[in-house]
Parts: sequence; structure tokens; C-alpha cells
Amino acid sequence: MVELKFVAPSWDEIYSKVIDLSLKIRGSGCKFDCIVGIARGGWIVARLLSDLLDIADIGSLRIEFYKDVGTHSRSPIVTQPVSIDVRGKRVLAVDDVSDTGSSLVKAVQHLIDMGAGSVMVATIHVKPWTIFIPDFYIEVTDAWIIYPWESYETIKSLTSRWIRDGLNSSEIKGRLLSIGIRGDVLDRILPIVLGDLKGGSDGS
Repeated sequence: MVELKFVAPSWDEIYSKVIDLSLKIRGSGCKFDCIVGIARGGWIVARLLSDLLDIADIGSLRIEFYKDVGTHSRSPIVTQPVSIDVRGKRVLAVDDVSDTGSSLVKAVQHLIDMGAGSVMVATIHVKPWTIFIPDFYIEVTDAWIIYPWESYETIKSLTSRWIRDGLNSSEIKGRLLSIGIRGDVLDRILPIVLGDLKGGSDGS
């Protein structure tokens, strides 16, 4: 089995990378009329870039994945169309990472279909296997990125996996600490995750 690699950037580290991203965008000479954050990972990055690039017009769209009928593959579907009028505008679409890249392909096509004059894409991270290379990005990594805005989701996913592997709560906490999740975060969130998993809750 291939051992997973993890990186767990802090809020400060993320903000520093987004500043770098904004400087790269400014340095390109490209101008934008609006920013569209791709939910959910792109929301926070889009808000930060809205400030750093001084672009007040900001919207969102959401893309989710569904299994194709009769196959094991998953296709991206726009479940919340872009929330602002992009007709004729120069749009900067923003996400946290280009992983498979398929959701970004879908997002760009949706924005074009909605009348955008042009679309460029910015992300913090890019995975080596992506099918979509953003116009602007900061770092390429093949690690599982644990963003600070998805602590519950990540802790729950890994905890569920390790419970199936037979680990107890103490061992699970040790592993989560070892991959970079802060102890004070774990002390508050891990008990909630364990309770939700025990009760069969989806956490919603």
C-alpha cells in the first residue's frame, strides 16, 4: 500500500501563500472585473484575493461530484450556478487546489456558458496529476493537503479510516498529531468526530 503524505499549513502560512499568489497575479499585468470562488475550498481564498487585489465584485459557484450511471467514475456537476452577473466580464475563478482538475474544467466552461468575456484561474496548490494547470498558482505537491478550514472534515475522514483499521482513540490522536494537526484543535474537534461516528451522524 502506498503511504499517504500530508501537509497541514497553518492559517498564517496560507495567508502568506495567498499574498504571494496576489503578487503573481498583479505582476502578470492581467486585470479582472470580478472574482468567483469555487465552493467550498475556493471561498476563503477568493475572499482574501478580493482584498489583496482590491476587487470588490465577488461571487461563488458550487461544483459537486456524482457517480456516473453504470460506471465507477465520478463527474463534476454545477449544483449552484455562479451567483453574480459575469456577462462580458474578465473573471478570475479561484479554488484552493487543482487536484484532478475536472472541477476547474467544469467551472471555466460554466462561466463561459454564462457569458464571461474571459476566464483565468488561480489556486494555491496544484497536484502533479491534474488535468488542469491554473494560470496562477504557488506550489505543486503530491501530498494530502489539510487546509485549516476543513479540520472537521479531514479529521473525520482519517479517523473513520483508522477505526476500520483497528486503531483506538489514543492511537488515532497520535497519528493526527504526527501529520501536523495542532493539538489544541484535536482536543476540541476529535471528541466531536468520535461522537458523530459512534452515533452514525454525518456531522451536518
